[in-house]
Amino acid sequence: MKAVIISEQAPKGPVAPTIRAVEDWPDTEPPQPGEALLRTEYSALNHMDLWVGMGIPGVELTYPRVSGCDVCAVVEAVGEGVDPAWKGRRVMMNASVMLEPADRPDDPPDSTFIPDLQLIGEHHHGAHRERFTAPVSNLAPIGDADGAEAAAFGLTFLTAYSMMVTKGDLRPGQSVLITGIGGGVSTAALRIAKWLGCPVVVTSRHQWKLDKAKEMGADHGVLDKGEDWSRDVRTWTNKRGVDMAVDTVGKATHLACIKSLARGGAYVTAGATTGPDATTDLARIFWNQLRVIGSTMGSNAEFRELASLFRAGALRPVVDSIHDWREAPAAWKRLEEGEQLGKIVLKWT
Repeated sequence: MKAVIISEQAPKGPVAPTIRAVEDWPDTEPPQPGEALLRTEYSALNHMDLWVGMGIPGVELTYPRVSGCDVCAVVEAVGEGVDPAWKGRRVMMNASVMLEPADRPDDPPDSTFIPDLQLIGEHHHGAHRERFTAPVSNLAPIGDADGAEAAAFGLTFLTAYSMMVTKGDLRPGQSVLITGIGGGVSTAALRIAKWLGCPVVVTSRHQWKLDKAKEMGADHGVLDKGEDWSRDVRTWTNKRGVDMAVDTVGKATHLACIKSLARGGAYVTAGATTGPDATTDLARIFWNQLRVIGSTMGSNAEFRELASLFRAGALRPVVDSIHDWREAPAAWKRLEEGEQLGKIVLKWT
């Protein structure tokens, strides 16, 4: 079977030299109860594909392995208990699978728990292969929508939607700061913010990415030269500050985000590509009554809401480039070097 594999772990990177396009990966097992067998049309890269290549603390990964969290695929077969009407449908996938909680006698009420999640493409072999299985509850039909866009939509839009709308409670018209524009989550956050009618300021180390972001609807761009740019953001808001800072950069941008927030604002994070050990300002957080919110992926209910918006054409991803699956090493290299604006997609058909 055709597959793109990470041939070995590269703890310090780069990961691209370990990527292989092969045609002898073992065939996928038949779908189990509640599952569907999927034939891949397009799959898309995320930073998760780099982290899987380098190794993830606390997760035991064996190599070679197949990553891949985002896909556009056709349902070829279904397992026991699945409605046969799924067969033949083109779908996209929520890669986050909720685990059943273990009931322990001394646990607090469920209201304090966040579901334990595993990720297809991280904990299990993923979508960068010709065929694979997934829970049917994690699929959403896409009809005749563009396959590359469907593959580029799933995880990044779900992550951005959950952190901004569900957990961050972003309201129409509130101002939003998005750091490190160019990656999948940041471009998805820009799309969602503009869909809600929010004024948006973005940051980047590259002027060309700021220019592209303005073409996508960003209202202001800040060139990040490694210095504190919060004064620029506050000037743009007439010194008020922004209502929400969407940050997946981490250590390098956290403090500037905190200093850019208006009273009652929210700092929401779903990643830390420059490191997790950020310096913060607790006085600003308590005095200005800021909210600091962590978020990881999202639920199937949120995914179905987003799928409806995708099918209606209300939200569309930014596709950076489309590569034949055999060109996977070049696709990984482009992601690893930060050359992309939007999602990098592999074509399988």
